[in-house]
Amino acid sequence: MTDLATFKPKRILVCQLRQIGDVLLTTPSIRLLQERYPDAAIDIFTEKKCTPVLENNPHVRKIWALNKKELPNFLAELKFYARIARENYDLVVDFQQLPRCRFVTLMSRAQVRLSYPPPWYNRLLYTHSAKPVPAYSAGYRASILAPLGITWQNQAPEIFLTAEETAWAREYLAGFGLAPGQYITLDPTHRRSTRLWPARHYGAMIGQVHAARPDLRFFILYGPGEADMAREVLAHCPAPEACVFPDTVIGLRQMAAVQSLARLHIGNCSGPRHFAVAVNTPTLTILGATSGGWRFPSYQHQDIFEDLPCRPCNQNTCARNDHACLENLPAQRVADRVLEILSAQSTA
Repeated sequence: MTDLATFKPKRILVCQLRQIGDVLLTTPSIRLLQERYPDAAIDIFTEKKCTPVLENNPHVRKIWALNKKELPNFLAELKFYARIARENYDLVVDFQQLPRCRFVTLMSRAQVRLSYPPPWYNRLLYTHSAKPVPAYSAGYRASILAPLGITWQNQAPEIFLTAEETAWAREYLAGFGLAPGQYITLDPTHRRSTRLWPARHYGAMIGQVHAARPDLRFFILYGPGEADMAREVLAHCPAPEACVFPDTVIGLRQMAAVQSLARLHIGNCSGPRHFAVAVNTPTLTILGATSGGWRFPSYQHQDIFEDLPCRPCNQNTCARNDHACLENLPAQRVADRVLEILSAQSTA
């Protein structure tokens, strides 16, 4: 077995296919690998939809973007994996062990193939493994790198915006009469009902915050197919003038640029919260089924939840069939927390 104390890879492949938020949460590990091996070239194997997260990242040489539509059959997939393998990677770090990740790992024939402890039928695929340490989700991933002498030390996710992207955001926001620091980004959508605070609560919360802080507005974020879900918040809001609802979906990097100029980000436990952390915007996340393990450990980032014996269940369906952890979390309590955060920002 390779002595990792003296191991100096020249080519590294990181496998993290999905989801978008999870790829963003892998960026601290990418930075740590670059710092540990400054002379190494680091490439990423991920799905095409996730590539915007990694664009302009100075620690990434190449992105191998998996586009399933361009790989109509298994033979086409194997040819794609063979192209990756021809890079002759010395080190492959597999954060997921999905079938496609396993194929790439196997075909790479890398000297060191590192992952979390695999099931017995995959053990021969990997030369080294490490049991993840419970922590903030980015630290949990990074703990797999322990055999390489790498330790996560509160590095946050990061997305590298260009000056042009930030300038675009300023101009885009000006079209809504917004200036940096004059708005809060709001993510009221989620495809899982156990992570979705009701639209009527969001609407009421906006009204209560606006009554106390009429100088601030709420910029509503939504993704493809989520417009109706986001629009429902407006239907329940007593102060629709406090909301900015864009006519079209903006891209991931454009969303990050808009968040980078916001006073605060509020929303469900989903990808946009991680983007806000990555651009150093404070967050307040409304939790349902999920635990606090997704919260970056900093006073700038807070969670709020209704404390019930059954949560966090981390399930996609509610065993009680009443979503009490979300339904019973009142809008006034969230509004009060938002105002506390805003007040603390003003006195800091």
